[in-house]
Amino acid sequence: MASKKGSAVLVGLLAVSGLAAMVGCYGPPPLTPRQAEGQHLYAGRCAHCHVENDLGLKPSPPNVQAVLTKSLLPSGARASDAAVRELVLKGKGKMPSFSGRFTEEQIAALLAYLHTSMS
Repeated sequence: MASKKGSAVLVGLLAVSGLAAMVGCYGPPPLTPRQAEGQHLYAGRCAHCHVENDLGLKPSPPNVQAVLTKSLLPSGARASDAAVRELVLKGKGKMPSFSGRFTEEQIAALLAYLHTSMS
């Protein structure tokens, strides 16, 4: 009976380890070129407020990395490309408008990056 139990445990462990390998124990997939461009834009134009808060804003701006992997934005609004695009281009509260500072291609790249879980 003990050998059957041992075999069942071994089979269970192998199944779990195989499942873990299939779901990504090796980390997230690499960024596409568009997502990598968005990551570069985020690091250069967004992170100084949204990650580092080097302006000392009170309250600190929310960290919005991977924001489009969630259902809601930090404001409580539904997370969507259109909502983030509007916030970036029009600004809101302490966030200034970035209208004219991003091309359409750059906005698309930034949105693509914000759909990833990379940080």
